[in-house]
Amino acid sequence: MIDKVILVKFLKFCLIGLSGMLIDFGITWILKEKVRINKYIANSTGFILAATSNYIWNRLWTFQSEDPGIVTEYLSFILISVAGLALNNFVIYLLADKLKINFYISKLIATGVVTLWNFTLNFLITFR
Repeated sequence: MIDKVILVKFLKFCLIGLSGMLIDFGITWILKEKVRINKYIANSTGFILAATSNYIWNRLWTFQSEDPGIVTEYLSFILISVAGLALNNFVIYLLADKLKINFYISKLIATGVVTLWNFTLNFLITFR
């Protein structure tokens, strides 16, 4: 059975992730559709901006971190996010390019996979 504290943290993480997803999808859409930047560069930019926003909110609300090593904590969060970004792009590549599934549906599926990745590693490493 999942511990109630972990479940509450996961739900908060997901809520913050939803706001990050709006940032991610919004930036990605603007860069890909309006600015006409390569879809992977657009995706990466949206993802990194969302990850930074997510770090701030997760530090303050989900994990209520008071760790004075904020730079180390941020770098840990971002490194986990960058690994998640690689996973995100790989899932999009498989679904959108190889299986010809709509890019945004592929991105949504990739976001779900990466959410589990990010929460687990940040819970165990960044905000332990």
